[in-house]
Amino acid sequence: MPIFTLAWKSLLNRRFTATVTIISIALSVTLLLGVERIRKETRTSFVNTISGTDLIIGARSGPVQLLLYSVFHIGNATNNISWKSYEEIINHPSIAWSVPISLGDSHRGFRVIGTTTEYFQRYHFSGGQSLELIEGKPFSDLYDTVLGAEVAEKLGYKLGDKIIIAHGAADVSFARHDDKPFQVAGILKRTGTPVDQAVHVSLEAIEAIHVDWKSGAPIPGISISAEQTRKMALQPEVITAALIGLKSKIATFKVQRSVNDYRKEPLTAILPGVALSELWQLIGVAEKALLVISAFVVVVGLFGMLTALLTSLNERRREMAILRSIGARPGHIFVLIIGEAGFITLLGVGVGFTLLYLLLLVAQPIIETQIGIHIAIGAPSSYELGLLGAVILAGFLAGIVPGYRAYKQSLADGLSVHL
Repeated sequence: MPIFTLAWKSLLNRRFTATVTIISIALSVTLLLGVERIRKETRTSFVNTISGTDLIIGARSGPVQLLLYSVFHIGNATNNISWKSYEEIINHPSIAWSVPISLGDSHRGFRVIGTTTEYFQRYHFSGGQSLELIEGKPFSDLYDTVLGAEVAEKLGYKLGDKIIIAHGAADVSFARHDDKPFQVAGILKRTGTPVDQAVHVSLEAIEAIHVDWKSGAPIPGISISAEQTRKMALQPEVITAALIGLKSKIATFKVQRSVNDYRKEPLTAILPGVALSELWQLIGVAEKALLVISAFVVVVGLFGMLTALLTSLNERRREMAILRSIGARPGHIFVLIIGEAGFITLLGVGVGFTLLYLLLLVAQPIIETQIGIHIAIGAPSSYELGLLGAVILAGFLAGIVPGYRAYKQSLADGLSVHL
C-alpha cells in the first residue's frame, strides 16, 4: 500500500502530463463504449419496433428497403399498390387481418401515415405491447388526426389544435394543404419507436386533401373545400404498403409466395424478422469496422501513456536512486511504475465512462427525435464491463515496459545523474 500511495503522489507531482494522458484514455474509452452502446441499442430498438406482424406487403423492391420505409419511415417507396390489388390479396383465406398504410405527406418534418382505426389495435411493438392513447381517441371525423408522443411534445400540440399537412417530405408553403386543416383528436403514449414521430390520419383524409391535386401540385382553376369533400365517396386508389397478420404461421410462406407471384402488378411480401436479419448483415461489416477503429483508438491512448512514462524515466533516475538508497528494492520500483500506469488507466476509464453517460443524456432525445431510435441509459452490460476490464488490464500491462527499465537501473547509475 505505501508503494501505491507513493505512486499516487508521484502522479500528483506530474499532474499536467498525467491529466493529458488521462483525458486521452478517457476519450478513447468513451468512443469504444459509445460505439458498442449505440450498436446494441440500435439493434434492440429496431427489433422492438414491430411485433405480431407476419408479413409486410409493398411494391416490388428489396426486402430491406420495404422494411425501412414501411416500418421505420426511412426512405421512400419505389411505387404504390393499387387498392384493387390490395383488396384481392387480403381475401386470401389464410389472412386474418390487414392494415393498409399510405405514405408521402408530412407535417413540419414528421411523416404522415394514412391508415385505418384498426392500425391502433393491430400494431404491436416490444414483444406484443399495444398502442395506447394518453389523451383523446382514434380519428372518427374525416379531418381528425392522432399524433405520436414525440410530435405532440416537440411541437407543443394538445387536443383540439389545428394542424396543416404538407404534400411530400418538404414542408414548404406551396405544398401545404392549407384549405383542409386537421384537428388533433388523440395523442399516443410514448413507445420508443418511429410511431412516436408520426402523424396518423385516415385513408379517406389522404384522398380528401388530394382531390384537387394532380402530380404533386394543385390543379389550376379547381378548388374543392373541406366541406365539399365530406359529401364525396372517398375511396383510396393506391396505398404504399400493408401489414398482414395470418391465421396460422404455417401459411406464412404460402401467402408470401402468392403475393410475390401476383400477376396483375409486381409486389413483394417480406417477413419482418428475415428482412431485419438481412439489414444486420448489411451493416454488420460497418459495425465491426467501427469497433476495430475504436479499439485502435484505445491502443493509441495507452501507447501515449507508455510514451509519457518512458520519457519521464530519464528525468526520474535520481528519484529512483534515492528510493533505492533508503531501502526500496528493485521490485518496489517496478511496482511503483506499474502502479502509476494503473492509476492513470483507472482514472481514464472512470472519466471516460462518466463522459459517455453525460453524452448519452444530451444525445438521447436528439437521436430519438431525429432518427426514432431510443438509446437506453442503463447499467453497463457484461460485454461493456468486459471491454472496460480489457482496457484496465492493458493499462497495467503497458506499465510493465517502463517498470522493467526502472527495475534495471542501478543505484550507482541513478546517483551519477547531476541536478
